[in-house]
Amino acid sequence: MADDERRKKGMEYFDEVYGGIVPFPAKELHDDFLFNTVDQLFSEVWSRPTMSIRDRRLFVMGMIAAQAEADTFEIQIRAALHKGELTPDEIRELAVILPYYVGYPRGSRMRAVTQRVLAEIEKKPAP
Repeated sequence: MADDERRKKGMEYFDEVYGGIVPFPAKELHDDFLFNTVDQLFSEVWSRPTMSIRDRRLFVMGMIAAQAEADTFEIQIRAALHKGELTPDEIRELAVILPYYVGYPRGSRMRAVTQRVLAEIEKKPAP
């Protein structure tokens, strides 16, 4: 695949993965790191047909939770809900299972993110 085709496919998958809720970084932030991510991760990995974006997202959410990356976890929750890949109940279920595999402190942090995002989306006060 030509470099320009690869970049175009990567940009399309970036938008597909995040459903338009994550803007592509501003031009002044464009660098080799960013474009390597687009050209490889989005063009060649997320686009592979073996697993759906939803399945890849669940896997990524587990890895993100294991690293206690609350901000990135929130982005994934919002994208999954926005795209209809996961329901609020399925997101809540992640908060039930995660502490057993990523540890209580990390799982508890992801649960707090989950509750805050869902309360916002469902227009309820966060617990």
